[in-house]
Amino acid sequence: MHTTLINAADLAQHLTDPDWVILDCRHDLMNPNAGRDGYAIGHIQNAQFASIDDDLSGAKAAPGAQFTGRHPLPERGALIDTLRGWGINDNTQVVAYDAHGGMFAARVWWLLRWIGHPAVAVLDGGLAAWQSQGLPLVTPVAQRARGHITERPSLAHTASVADVVENLSTHRRTVLDARAPDRFRGENETIDPVGGHIPGAKNRFFKDNLLPDGRFKPGPQLKQEFAPLLSNPGTAIMQCGSGVTACHNLLAMEVAGLHGASLYPGSWSEWCANPARPVATGA
Repeated sequence: MHTTLINAADLAQHLTDPDWVILDCRHDLMNPNAGRDGYAIGHIQNAQFASIDDDLSGAKAAPGAQFTGRHPLPERGALIDTLRGWGINDNTQVVAYDAHGGMFAARVWWLLRWIGHPAVAVLDGGLAAWQSQGLPLVTPVAQRARGHITERPSLAHTASVADVVENLSTHRRTVLDARAPDRFRGENETIDPVGGHIPGAKNRFFKDNLLPDGRFKPGPQLKQEFAPLLSNPGTAIMQCGSGVTACHNLLAMEVAGLHGASLYPGSWSEWCANPARPVATGA
């Protein structure tokens, strides 16, 4: 069972394995059609396309104080139905990949763990690693029989906006923001209506989890890099812009053996939608 990462060579041995499901999670926050278009041009054999917006997120509330983020979690029942549509069963090994160092594939990894499915991994290095091995891309779309995955005890934790608000006064938990440092500081904000970060949060840019070739750093190195940021990983809250790249930090922590942190699904996009919530800027 692969529960965090899988390399291209190992995945290549299971392309036609009926107990394996491969999901292509390519996406572009500024061009929602880019992932599906890329999939149509060429994808890993038997991979199915998983849309961040349509398959891996729930319905968005109207902008305003009750807005819960740009990529709210899907309803559990809806997610189960989507996973069954991809042919996923309780014994299925799921592998997710993208072309962005796991930026979007990590969302699949976290969601499967959220509904209690441990056999899910991200292709380490994504499409670049696949193609660097001389492995091909294809265009035929895989057809799978409907699966029967069931929900089991969750392997992931969440934190609500109320939990984050409470932490402003208790300071019992570390909030770690996965966005780029300039967005964390409140500079060059082009996605959300307000720039800045949650007061007291620390910054761990998700791309810092990767080697120059786009693969994840070794576990001991990741553990050493996270150590100054987290006194207790089990009480930490991971967030980002909309709850997607925070999953990358959660995956990196799992690789490092740092377990138990929670995802704040609404993240900055939910936080800044309510003007009553405080905003910090700068480092």
